[in-house]
Amino acid sequence: MKKYILICVIGIVCNGLYAQNKTRLFKPADLLKIKTLSEPQVSPDDKWVIYNLAEVDSAADKRVTNLWMQSIKGDESIQLTHEKEESATSAKWSPDGKFISFLSSRDSKNGDQIWLLDRRGGEARKLTDIKGDLSGYEWSPDSKKIALLIQDPENKGKEAPKVPLPIKIDRYHFKQDKEGYLQHLHTHIYLFDIATQKLDTLTKGNTDENSINWSPDGSHIAFVSNHTADPDRNDNFDIFTIEAKPNGEIHQLTTWKGHDNNPKYSPDGKHIAYLRSTSDVDYIMYDQDILCLMDADGKNNVSITQQLDRPVVSANWSKDGKSISFLVPDDRKQYLDSYNLVTKKITTLNTGNYGILNNLAYLNDSWVLEISSPYRPIELYSLEKNIIKKITHLQDWLKDIQFAHVEGFKSKSKDGTDVSGLLYTTDSTKSKKLPFILYIHGGPVDQDDYTFDDIRQTLACAGYAVAAVNYRGSNGRGIDYCKAINADWGNKEVIDLLGAVDELVKQGIADPEHLGIGGWSYGSILTDYTIASDTRFKAAAAGAGSALQSSMYGADQYVLQYDNEIGPPWKAQDKWISLSYPFYHADKIKTPVLFMSGLKDFNVPTVGSEQMYMALKSQNIPTELILYPNQYHGINIPSYQVDRLQRYIDWYNKYLK
Repeated sequence: MKKYILICVIGIVCNGLYAQNKTRLFKPADLLKIKTLSEPQVSPDDKWVIYNLAEVDSAADKRVTNLWMQSIKGDESIQLTHEKEESATSAKWSPDGKFISFLSSRDSKNGDQIWLLDRRGGEARKLTDIKGDLSGYEWSPDSKKIALLIQDPENKGKEAPKVPLPIKIDRYHFKQDKEGYLQHLHTHIYLFDIATQKLDTLTKGNTDENSINWSPDGSHIAFVSNHTADPDRNDNFDIFTIEAKPNGEIHQLTTWKGHDNNPKYSPDGKHIAYLRSTSDVDYIMYDQDILCLMDADGKNNVSITQQLDRPVVSANWSKDGKSISFLVPDDRKQYLDSYNLVTKKITTLNTGNYGILNNLAYLNDSWVLEISSPYRPIELYSLEKNIIKKITHLQDWLKDIQFAHVEGFKSKSKDGTDVSGLLYTTDSTKSKKLPFILYIHGGPVDQDDYTFDDIRQTLACAGYAVAAVNYRGSNGRGIDYCKAINADWGNKEVIDLLGAVDELVKQGIADPEHLGIGGWSYGSILTDYTIASDTRFKAAAAGAGSALQSSMYGADQYVLQYDNEIGPPWKAQDKWISLSYPFYHADKIKTPVLFMSGLKDFNVPTVGSEQMYMALKSQNIPTELILYPNQYHGINIPSYQVDRLQRYIDWYNKYLK
């Protein structure tokens, strides 16, 4: 049973409601003004929070991240770093509160290094000079050592040859977006002594370690790794502990055949809370993590949240060790729950028409929260004594901007399935029919929620009714809803999407003669499926998608999913052909389509967009293909992001207005 606490919400709803009498509507170029907050960390004395703040340097056409420190109960805000070229990220407090560490590649030929700021003053000093990718680190409880996650260096740490060597590929999972072609470079745990500057190796071999967490007494480090014969061929990650010393003894704590991750020691060191997949199979895309608890030696393992039938993210212990707080994605929301170890009850601490993106317990019954609403990007808020208050004011430039009104809606698919969605309209009274765009989320295991969405806000502020629909395959509606599309892509999702369109047409919101559709990644794949099934759509924008699915086998990074969900093409040829119906039935498509792709995308490679572009071009269906140089699956260069939004508007205006 879940118990609910009513809370007074200050600074979210009253600052985020649909506002009238603003100067102007949100437009594509405003994307450059948004400040992006991430990785907040609360100080040991519970008075300050440090965080990354990324801002756009328009002249350099990139985002640069610096570190800021914000008082939790006051209004003091201090910029800690002033980087112009290289970003500073991943700030952490030393447990004794004397230092702030962070990662930066300034003054380094070997990528990111750990830098140290003395809170008493002075310039930051570089602490490490490590060869190999430094992907994470954690302070020891006594503040004397740091555990690091370091990937084996390329060329064994030697200078790269002038003429690149041939790339040898012999791995099952051999390519990954951003990382490129995967060699046998593995990430291991190292121990750095701050006083002696000595770096010791703790783990070795052909495995990768991640999610390190120190025991409170500093004797052990918990971590996650896959120790099966071929880790590329399954998702069987388990939790281990290692003595925090060279040649330390390793113990495996979990044996679940699915994945275990994010171990967190209790403050007294007696327990470990962690997240575990629902399914105990080699791999399944459509899964959700549940919160589990075990003794520090791996015994007495229990599931805490399985009865919720909702995924769990970002679990944290209270300081007294009597409760664990965590976030729950649930039907367009993500809220804060807490589990009491004494009463064994789950309580909802905070929920509303907004999304909590991170929770940081800093006192008993008090939190610092990352929160975003449909009308405001991420800000930090404090939650204390059931009152929530904004503590950063990063997006105050938005006070003169009018956003589209956002509200939830429900629809029923033709097979009787209830589906949830969000509707964006500049006219909150919905007094007239509007040209309409169905913009589909990717994943597919994701959900559209009450957080800020720059793409849908931009399209709605350009004069469209815009819908976000959590079709089957989305999370937040339970494991069965998520697994419904397993090995059956483009069927139930399309039924749900069309049902939502029909509902909005029936309500007189969407103009049936001016319907548009679009999406990125799996949203683009579903765009292709939908326009091959229904010719009502007069314009589409499909980014980073694919339709000839069998051609993706070995071309993208999803071979593990394909082999476990569908089977290899030579064993399941008919299934692969049926899943490729947008390409094989491209002659049924009458919709003009704008295709887009990043040229370095290994997630859904450009060939997927090129094939559909060619299929339509050969039939003289209006189509364009926009290729973004040096971009991966996500478009990161600020000017390209603005360009994409403007191209959306221009394309839809051309065919829907």
